[in-house]
Amino acid sequence: MTAHAVAFRTVTGPEPETTPEQLLARSALGDEQAFAALYDQLAGPIFGTVFHVLRSRAYAEEVTQEVLLEIWRKAATFDAARGRVQTWALTIAHRRAIDRVRSEQACVNREERADRLDLRRPYDDVTETTLDQLDRAQVRAALAVLTDLQRESILLAYFQGYTTREVSEELGVAIGTVKTRMRDGLVRLRDALGVHR
Repeated sequence: MTAHAVAFRTVTGPEPETTPEQLLARSALGDEQAFAALYDQLAGPIFGTVFHVLRSRAYAEEVTQEVLLEIWRKAATFDAARGRVQTWALTIAHRRAIDRVRSEQACVNREERADRLDLRRPYDDVTETTLDQLDRAQVRAALAVLTDLQRESILLAYFQGYTTREVSEELGVAIGTVKTRMRDGLVRLRDALGVHR
């Protein structure tokens, strides 16, 4: 046999039981060795397809692994009547690569939107502390305008989280009285703080 004939025989195709279709059929039955051989045949073309879309070696390697895992999991669903295994595998690869591009773009878009929305001034600790102190002083002054009963009711309800019933029990007065004190006290607070409806 001539060297040309040997080379021709090697190029004509894989040995029996080693075509992608045969290997996938065996993989579907759980044959890990068949899948390892299929992996060797498909990893390069899948990587090439994915890399062509993603243009990032790291992403392409990651997506290639995801595609090969999907092929292993879905081996039993392959329908030979609809095409070749390699075509099926490359279709999955292309779809996964496009999904990754969309996912990355969505992430970039979210970050850009967040950056555009965050137009606040840089935090100024001294200013914020001063404004907090002024607010507290203003609230303390407004609370001083209230009667003792109004102030107690409002402090228990709004600053300690008591319900109207709990305020009533704490102060030993009827619920209706508590509601009246709180309503009147809030009106006086609003006026003292200069809040207008």
